Amino acid sequence: MRARKLRASLRHRLVLLREFRGALLLFAATLLFGGILYHSLAIRADLATGSYAEPLFILLSMIFFQASIDFPDAWYLQIFFFVMPVIGLAILGRGAANFGVLLFNRQARGEAWQVAVASTNSNHIVLIGVGHLGFRVGRELHNMGEDTVAIERDLDAHLIGAVEEFGFPIIAGDATRPEVLRKAGVERATAVVMCTSTDIINLQIALKVREMNADARTVVRLFDDDFARAVQAQFAIDQAISASALAAPAFAAAAIIADVIPPVTIAGRTLTLARFTILEGSRLRGMTIGELEAKFDASVVLLDRNDVSNLHPPDELRLTGQDDVAIFAERESFNSITQWNRA
Repeated sequence: MRARKLRASLRHRLVLLREFRGALLLFAATLLFGGILYHSLAIRADLATGSYAEPLFILLSMIFFQASIDFPDAWYLQIFFFVMPVIGLAILGRGAANFGVLLFNRQARGEAWQVAVASTNSNHIVLIGVGHLGFRVGRELHNMGEDTVAIERDLDAHLIGAVEEFGFPIIAGDATRPEVLRKAGVERATAVVMCTSTDIINLQIALKVREMNADARTVVRLFDDDFARAVQAQFAIDQAISASALAAPAFAAAAIIADVIPPVTIAGRTLTLARFTILEGSRLRGMTIGELEAKFDASVVLLDRNDVSNLHPPDELRLTGQDDVAIFAERESFNSITQWNRA
């Protein structure tokens, strides 16, 4: 986490340098050539200047009207004393002063700053919609260390401040507009997650993303389960997820004392990772790991007995009461195992 914060801080400063590089280079050139000019004029006036560093310090002090030496007698140095502060202040007014302000005050950076930071991202994830679901998705992406750019239409949403704490740049705008998607770097992204509260808008954004970046993985939040399946099949969406479809297995699993994670699709098979406890009256007691896997077409990936976890337990190991078992199987297989596990 500390390394990620350091990388984000470095990225912010690189963006600042890029935004103000013209003014900063001009200011640095003024100091350099002004210092050389003062050194030459001081030698002509028989004034001791020491090393080249001293004229630079004198010039810098002069620009801020705090000259560290007395007003000279030579007319050409007098002109120098009047002209250089004016030139220096004019350059500062062009942006060098703003650089210092923005370096220490992120709130003053505004939308242009967010877009500039987003432009430094590549192979990142674009998160669209920072509501309750979007916030939680953003938090998980942050915990996984993924570079993320968020898009939110309403920057007054109450979760915006929490998302800003993750260090994500947040682009303000309507994600159905291609120019807003470009600001978030959709064309360079590896994945785009649509989490707005409207199915049609999520689908509309997904189709625009497909046009702009055919290689990006698209994940769409949809409320209706049947609609989600139809969208995924018809519109080449990588993952169309129904919130109700994800929540239903968790509720049902809680009723039978089991833990279930959202299903994944591998080679056309929808598989679920589930954990349950062997009950005292279960018909699974005395069955070996190999017998359970063969009978139910499942894979036992963990067995916890007496607080000792065994990943991929041997086929000959027999199940006993109170064993905690984690399996990877299709929903129908898990349902059959659950029925056998009842007393």
